[in-house]
Amino acid sequence: MDIRLTSLSDPALSGFDTVIDTRSPSEYAEDHLPGAINLPVLSDEERAQVGTIYKQVSPFDARKLGGAMVAANAARHIAGPLAGLGGGWRPLVYCWRGGQRSGAFAGILSQIGWRVGRLEGGYKAWRALVVARVAAPVAAPVLVLDGNTGSAKTEILARLAARGHQVVDLEGLANHRGSLFGAMPGGQPSQKRFESRLAMALEALDPARPLLVEAESSRIGDLNLPRGIWQAITAAPRIRLAVPVEARAAYTARAYAETCADPEAVARIVGLLRPLHPADRIEGWLRMIDVADWGGLAEGLMRDHYDPRYEKHRARHDDGRGPVVALDGLEDLEAAASAVEPALAGLDPATPAPVARPAASGGDI
Repeated sequence: MDIRLTSLSDPALSGFDTVIDTRSPSEYAEDHLPGAINLPVLSDEERAQVGTIYKQVSPFDARKLGGAMVAANAARHIAGPLAGLGGGWRPLVYCWRGGQRSGAFAGILSQIGWRVGRLEGGYKAWRALVVARVAAPVAAPVLVLDGNTGSAKTEILARLAARGHQVVDLEGLANHRGSLFGAMPGGQPSQKRFESRLAMALEALDPARPLLVEAESSRIGDLNLPRGIWQAITAAPRIRLAVPVEARAAYTARAYAETCADPEAVARIVGLLRPLHPADRIEGWLRMIDVADWGGLAEGLMRDHYDPRYEKHRARHDDGRGPVVALDGLEDLEAAASAVEPALAGLDPATPAPVARPAASGGDI
């Protein structure tokens, strides 16, 4: 039975117990349907070998070799991860275009007696839905939480999400903190994987409720923000956190303790800034690394590198009329989230101008 998806949240997906990606491991690693497991019918090496024979010998010889490989791999999967499944199990199988690989595996599973679904158009059809979602305007009205580097925007948004506000954590989806020092364990996903994660987050939104996102540039690490969310961010009204640089530096030194555990890596990153700063400034930062003065390093980078660039970026996207929430420190992030909430309540996401100012605890500066 072929299944044609009309949306990323198509109810047809819920009718299956397991989604099986039969593509090669490298194809699966680049991106796959949410929750799909990888049972490749051709490994990366086998796929390359079959492709070479197809081009250099003949399509018939390639199909004959490929058929033998698919049968052997299918037998291994059936005797391995699928061995304990009963007759009522319902899998959905797909490959790149819903063609030979998924068709061959689905046929073998059907012969056993399982009721197998096959995704019409394969991953390519799913990818088209993802691209359409991330290119489209964001359905919910967007509000942007702004603030210079080290203002704990991501952590404050997480606390607002825990209080019931609608939030999409773009840096979490990209697995990167959005700065030179922002690399996270595990590395970033592929661009396609990031877009799939974002598309699913956008698909789950309630369009009647405001969506809170962090102010970002058009790139998070090595990944590009898709058109829909980027246009929403640049056009949305903003709430700006105003936090003293000393407090931001202290918070950053705490938050990046894992990064600071590798001083050589930090020094290499600082070295990348040589074309942008005077030599004596770079040497001063490197001396701070030598003596583990992480607070001093964070403050120096903020004053002379991040803050000037952030202000230039903000000038392009912020009309200056949004509410400003002043925070003396970032030791209590629950209190910081509480200070932001009055600004959220008073800001109309349909217009760039606020209709109310923050309460005294987060007053204008």
